[in-house]
Amino acid sequence: MSPVDITATALEHLESMSTLHPDLSEPYQNLVGLYQRKLWHQLTMSTLEFVSNPSATLRTTAEGTNSYLALFDKVILPIDKKLNQLTLARIASAVAFSLLDDPPYADGVAARAILENLLEKKTRARLSPSAALHAESRLGLLGLTVLARSGEALTTTSSVEALEATKSAIDKNRSVLAELADTESEAAVVHSAFYETAMTYRKAVGPPEAYYREAIQYVAYTSLSDLSEEARYSLATDLSLAALTGEGVFNFGEVVTAQALQCLEGTDLSYLGELLSAGARGDVLGFQRVADAHAAAIQLQPSLVSRAEAVKEKITLLALVNMIFERPSLERTLSFEDISDRVAVPVDQVEWVIMRALSLKLIKGTMDQVEQTVDVTWVMPRVLDNNQMAELASRFGEWAVKVSKTHEYMLEHTGALLNQ
Repeated sequence: MSPVDITATALEHLESMSTLHPDLSEPYQNLVGLYQRKLWHQLTMSTLEFVSNPSATLRTTAEGTNSYLALFDKVILPIDKKLNQLTLARIASAVAFSLLDDPPYADGVAARAILENLLEKKTRARLSPSAALHAESRLGLLGLTVLARSGEALTTTSSVEALEATKSAIDKNRSVLAELADTESEAAVVHSAFYETAMTYRKAVGPPEAYYREAIQYVAYTSLSDLSEEARYSLATDLSLAALTGEGVFNFGEVVTAQALQCLEGTDLSYLGELLSAGARGDVLGFQRVADAHAAAIQLQPSLVSRAEAVKEKITLLALVNMIFERPSLERTLSFEDISDRVAVPVDQVEWVIMRALSLKLIKGTMDQVEQTVDVTWVMPRVLDNNQMAELASRFGEWAVKVSKTHEYMLEHTGALLNQ
């Protein structure tokens, strides 16, 4: 098709859609103007914004087909060489996902074709590494979404094959993502797409600690305002449960300080945030009070019920970690009796708690079983809440005063010391 025909077809389509859907006349006419003036960057950004809001802008064409698909085929693809490749991949992804809610395309075949065609050898050669990674990540997420909606058991041959293919793509692309680092101007978009796919995969197959690692990265690179209320609620719920039940997940501060957790406030699951906050403080009794108050609701969460003992152990260990953190660095020789009072276990079980913390590398130090003390030389770093930050700031202030006094003493006595 000649450039003249390409332009004519694109403009004709945009004008016809503007007429067919008067409520969308303004955005369609905006695209017409940008196309006529050959403002390709503005055209791609306006198109991306347009297809990113399906609840307001997705319609059907005069032929009854998906309007995003028609826009992509008749306007965007013919000029793909002129467009920012990452933005092109993002538009393709939005179009592909819009098809999943369209009954004729619900099986995902047409949706997958859009991204697969973009990743074909001939087209892929033009894609930047970030664009290719984004497209591959979204293709993986598309497959997981179709699988989840199908209701097919994850143990069937087709499901296992699909999940294995997704895992292979995630493993391959993780090294590519590391090479991109943050040098790309739109790195956050690519990171968000990758970690959403990895997070969704781990939600399907587990374990919770693996889901947590991917989800906390997804939250770091994603603007929650871009997510629907339902998606934010689901993310906050899954992330909270993964933090509580995931093996080796002790940095509750990452979740407590995350904006994602706020959407649970005032809901039936608000107790999850309370449990995490108590755990982050190492407040064993506070954690138990929340658990007792919401015992019936907790019984409805299979992951909390099945890992109840592991969660209890985790809170006990966090209580020890916080007890050590609250002590000045020169006062970290703790008696078993003091530890018993703080972590709410009998004195004869304190040794086990200390050994467990040492084995998990939550702390470093030496234990004196005869004197029943432990001398702690290091405690794991973690994200602190506002109160813990204020306490740390107070310690820095005390340290600064001591340094200042030492400095003054040295100035005052240096002459006398040198003259001796």
